[in-house]
Amino acid sequence: MSRTPSPTAQDFVPFATAALDFHRALNLPAGPLVTSRAELDALHTHLVSVHGLLDAHALRTGQLVPAEGDPLRAARTRIWQAADHLHAAYHAAPQPDSGEVPEPEACHTGLPEGAPELTICQRHQRTAHLVRRRTTPRDLHAPFTGLIRR
Repeated sequence: MSRTPSPTAQDFVPFATAALDFHRALNLPAGPLVTSRAELDALHTHLVSVHGLLDAHALRTGQLVPAEGDPLRAARTRIWQAADHLHAAYHAAPQPDSGEVPEPEACHTGLPEGAPELTICQRHQRTAHLVRRRTTPRDLHAPFTGLIRR
């Protein structure tokens, strides 16, 4: 089995990276001092997508090359933790229209902001379900990533 992609395969990850760099360069220097809820929602979407990509790589690679699959699983876990922190930051940010901060329990309704603009809670809960199936609580709370220097 070849470890290199076929010459016809499209690699869009560099484009996503460039888009994030471009977004940061354009929007952060002149933008507001506080991150908006829409920005946090967009970043959460991005991290959940990266989590899905790493999950797919970890599952496929881990079966063939466990030494490579273990670090991929650790990276997948850390990306989920970052997405979880973004979700918490979203709920700590004031609402744009009223300036109020909703109670954390509002997340359990699924759409505390109303449909269809921001669906961060639904996305987070769907991904959390996948995380619970593929990650142990020990992995999620371990301070050590499992990576070692060689």
